[in-house]
Amino acid sequence: MRTTIRLDDHLLRKVKHYAVREGKTMTVVFREALLAYLGRPASGALASPPDLPVSGHGGTLPGVDLDDSAALYDVMDGGG
Repeated sequence: MRTTIRLDDHLLRKVKHYAVREGKTMTVVFREALLAYLGRPASGALASPPDLPVSGHGGTLPGVDLDDSAALYDVMDGGG
C-alpha cells in the first residue's frame, strides 16, 4: 500500500543517510522503525493505577455552588 507522510527536512535526511549506510531502502527503514516502535510497551504504561491521595476535607465550603462559576470565583478570590 502507498501512503504519504510529512516529515521535517532534517528527519528525512537522517532516514536517507541511515538507509544508505545500512544498505536498505527507505521503505524498509520506515517499516522496521514502525514495527520496533509499535512493538514496545507504551511509555508511561502502568501495571496498575497509582494510589491517589485522599483528602481529609469534607468537600466544598458551605454555600458554594460549583455550577455557579461567578460565585465560585468570588469565593476563591476571598470575596464570598
